[in-house]
Amino acid sequence: MRTPMRTPPMSFALPPFGGAVKWLIFINAGIFILQLIVARMDPVLYATIMDVFALIPRDVAHGFAWQLFTYAFLHGGLGHLFFNMLSIWFIGSRLEERWGTRQFVEFYLFCVFGAAVSSIAIAYMGILGLSPDVATIGASGGFYGLLMAFGYLYSEAEMFMFPLPFMVKAKYIVGIAVFVAFASALGGGGNVAYVAHLGGLLFGFLYVRFLPRRGLSAGLSEAYYGTRNRYYRWKRRRAARKFEVYMRNVDRSQYFDEYGNFREPTEDEKNSDNGESKWVN
Repeated sequence: MRTPMRTPPMSFALPPFGGAVKWLIFINAGIFILQLIVARMDPVLYATIMDVFALIPRDVAHGFAWQLFTYAFLHGGLGHLFFNMLSIWFIGSRLEERWGTRQFVEFYLFCVFGAAVSSIAIAYMGILGLSPDVATIGASGGFYGLLMAFGYLYSEAEMFMFPLPFMVKAKYIVGIAVFVAFASALGGGGNVAYVAHLGGLLFGFLYVRFLPRRGLSAGLSEAYYGTRNRYYRWKRRRAARKFEVYMRNVDRSQYFDEYGNFREPTEDEKNSDNGESKWVN
């Protein structure tokens, strides 16, 4: 479990631009350019690509599992892309500094996955006007997960929230985001996938509140090695018990002195009558 961190007031003017945050932005921007090129050259091919890689709940249920992640790298317009990438840069850079690249990428993909699963679940429940045939695209689910993590870990940090002319604590910004996403989802949301936003917020909270401090992959790795070590310790104890049973029927003085230390064999003991050694090294 992670605890919130108290930090002095801050302004996200020019956060660091590097690591996984930089590559996420470059990859999303590159894919968006390819979208524009394909859409201009071959609209039919563009529609096919969107059908294959956007998140469509009915397709996921029929085996298109990659859509649980690929939808987050597609965007519906320059404004959509710009807002998501700017938000990931401002929020994600701080989290990557704290967690490191591996855990940051793990967290981002976890929230992307959670947003997709939430959208699919709501679509198949038939509520909020969603349908299993409606496609979802965009990195907003991942960003909202980053926002939740930042608000939880740096709850007292203050930042400017455009267009407000004063600084607001991170926890209040998260509260506003939750309220807007929830109210918009209940109101239909138009063409915006507010259910995915809520899913990203939910899975971001679950990650920072309940998953191992060093991340899911580190926790699974520790569990694996812990289980493996317990197995080997059990094997050693089992071998020791078998050895004890064997030694009950053997004259211990042949191999150990009166102090229980191993005794080196004499030349006569090393070789039996038939020339074979009874000592095994």
